[in-house]
Amino acid sequence: MLLIPCPWCGPRSEHEFGFGGEPAVRPQSSASDTEWADYLYMRTNPKGRNTELWCHSAGCGQWFVMERDTVTHAIHTTREMGA
Repeated sequence: MLLIPCPWCGPRSEHEFGFGGEPAVRPQSSASDTEWADYLYMRTNPKGRNTELWCHSAGCGQWFVMERDTVTHAIHTTREMGA
């Protein structure tokens, strides 16, 4: 079990959180179907340190950014969105 440090609530069980994926830049409304498909479905899924979006869904409900190693699951940092 991971112990995820919520920036607002402190360390909590991973069962309280929802994974939101990698941060992605939304394309313009005039983007092609291929650009929209890439935005919606294609992720880099890197091996090693990665930046991810998470939501404390069973707690404060806040979204935040987490830097986590996808191999070891070690959590390096968590921070508020936009911080």
